[in-house]
Amino acid sequence: MFQEIVTLQQEIYRVLAGEIRTFAGEGDWLAFASFVPLGIAFGAVHALMPGHSKSVLALYLAGSPADIVRGLATALVLSLTHVGMAVLIVLFALPVVSAVLGSAGRAPLLEDISRGFLGLIGFWMLWRAVRPSRVRHHAAEGMSVGVIAGLVPCPLTLFVMTYAASRGAPEAGLAFAAVMMIGVALTLCAVACASIFARQGIMKLVAAWPLLVERVTRGLEGCVGVMLLLIALLKRL
Repeated sequence: MFQEIVTLQQEIYRVLAGEIRTFAGEGDWLAFASFVPLGIAFGAVHALMPGHSKSVLALYLAGSPADIVRGLATALVLSLTHVGMAVLIVLFALPVVSAVLGSAGRAPLLEDISRGFLGLIGFWMLWRAVRPSRVRHHAAEGMSVGVIAGLVPCPLTLFVMTYAASRGAPEAGLAFAAVMMIGVALTLCAVACASIFARQGIMKLVAAWPLLVERVTRGLEGCVGVMLLLIALLKRL
């Protein structure tokens, strides 16, 4: 399955590059628009690949009390930040992009910043899980997680924007990035819903034992805090 996704992505890369090249030469928005809707499917497939902070999103929502609305909002903020960072890098920092990007599709400096903030959130969740306090959650926390996890720019958007800019058609890159973000958001929203439903299922199983619910809630939050700390210390997002 993974290899099929990689093959499909490579094929869409090839077709997309051709469409941008054609648009740069002819400026035919109508012809280009006929291809852009495929960006939704492309974004959804691309987001299935490793990365895109799916694990961070799933872990956070599994250990937080967020409902579906807040979970979807977190996923949408993550998607917007993830794609938007790549757009901003190409539009406003292309002359100095080599200072931020270590290799194609990667942004080591932004990755380090994102991991650092995630580590702080992980420590906060771990501390909150063990301290005797009823004031435990904040409405803006999910939005913060979405922004922080999305700081690492989308490698596909970097490719599209850089390629389009190099062909003198940055507007084509922007159009495709906007549509592709919808596909990325669809995949991340599916991850968010699955995580929340799984947590709610566990809570229903222990609902008859209030003390156990409290312990499970704290346990989930503590485990998520530890795992976010490990992600911050040991691996790429």
